Amino acid sequence: MKPVNQIKIKKQMSVNGLVKQMGSAGVLGAGRLGKAVNICEAMIKDKQCKVFLGLAGSLVPGGMRKIIIDLIENKWVDVVVTTGATLTHDLGEALGYRHYQGSADANDAELHRKGLDRVYESYMPNKIYEGMEGFIAKNFNNFKDKKSINGLLWEIGRLTPSKSILKSCFESKIPIFCPALSDSGIGLMFWGQIAKGRAIKTNAFEDMKEIIDIAWTAKRTGVIYFGGGVPKNYIQQAMQFSKKADYGVQVTMDRAEPGGSSGAELKEGISWGKMNPDARFVDLICDSNIALPIIFAALKERIK
Repeated sequence: MKPVNQIKIKKQMSVNGLVKQMGSAGVLGAGRLGKAVNICEAMIKDKQCKVFLGLAGSLVPGGMRKIIIDLIENKWVDVVVTTGATLTHDLGEALGYRHYQGSADANDAELHRKGLDRVYESYMPNKIYEGMEGFIAKNFNNFKDKKSINGLLWEIGRLTPSKSILKSCFESKIPIFCPALSDSGIGLMFWGQIAKGRAIKTNAFEDMKEIIDIAWTAKRTGVIYFGGGVPKNYIQQAMQFSKKADYGVQVTMDRAEPGGSSGAELKEGISWGKMNPDARFVDLICDSNIALPIIFAALKERIK
């Protein structure tokens, strides 16, 4: 048995130095965070591994947007799967809107009167939807013939006026999938145009072929999940058509006992043929808005 090494904090210690100390402790949350960085580093450096990134939860309202953009632009991931909400918040920022620091104890009726939408203690101006509606309406002819959601999202990214998650995926030619796009502000804006009689050819099932083909043809695969939900499950089912994931990192605050996908331990995927029994994987119980910056900062020191 390895001893639990006691963490020693030094002056001007780098994030990577701290993470290595946490990994050296080797147990509980600190040990699992250290292990998560080691596994992420291994899958990113494995040139034969396709890395699938699942994003869910309040990442953009929590200030994680530029980190996600850097992950994409560094080409540390090969596939992104996310929620429509994440892309709505991302597009809103790209159109010039901001999220604001607020309070979870605010009077929500008063916030509604002021046109502010609350994500716990992060506020978003409701005017974001007006700007998004104008953007979608103005560019609808560029979107109407896109057959897949990935193609549609790349086109949104191409036309986005400033740096965004979508623009970075388009420019880096990294597929981005959003199986539940209609469950979002962006989805509402497209529905509004369709309700006015404008037609669109996008078929949500088209993306299944592409993501399964990426998984099927990869020599090895790795999965990184910040949050669970649809993005996690969409990637997990693609793993059933691959040689099973060889690496896995899951960051979640959900519990396994209720049986939902968001809290399911990665080892449960072995029974479904989604995770290789010999894979390197770890489940980290942590707020993604805490874990993501630490993991990314440590990786930035390790990967040139």
